[in-house]
Amino acid sequence: MTTPHPARTASQALHAAVRKRDKDAWLALFAADALVEDPVGPSQFDPSGEGHRGLDAISAFWDLAIAPNESIDFQFEDSFACGNEVAFTGRVHSRHDGRVLDAEGVFVYRVDEVGKIVAVRAFWEVERTMRTMRPA
Repeated sequence: MTTPHPARTASQALHAAVRKRDKDAWLALFAADALVEDPVGPSQFDPSGEGHRGLDAISAFWDLAIAPNESIDFQFEDSFACGNEVAFTGRVHSRHDGRVLDAEGVFVYRVDEVGKIVAVRAFWEVERTMRTMRPA
């Protein structure tokens, strides 16, 4: 059993909001100037690779990357909480248009002094994830 930790608690609430498809609950977990890099670097979700900063940009990221999925499940094998951050290892399993994908990687969340998420940095490889695509 893992010890309660502010970053672990906030990130698990974030995962629950995604599973429930509750955008408002998800956004409420972020600080006003938070940064989401999912994945880190340039991708189809973030061509510049600079991430999505602030609630408006994070809301748009939801619409682009999360909302189109029929379901998203976080299948994490372990987590490591240090300071004001937690890193999860494992995969994010998503279902979209009759297909499933598994994004394996390391998923890092940082919180501020009141437990709001200030950064999400997801280290997963787009090409590697696309190779996992298969019928649902």
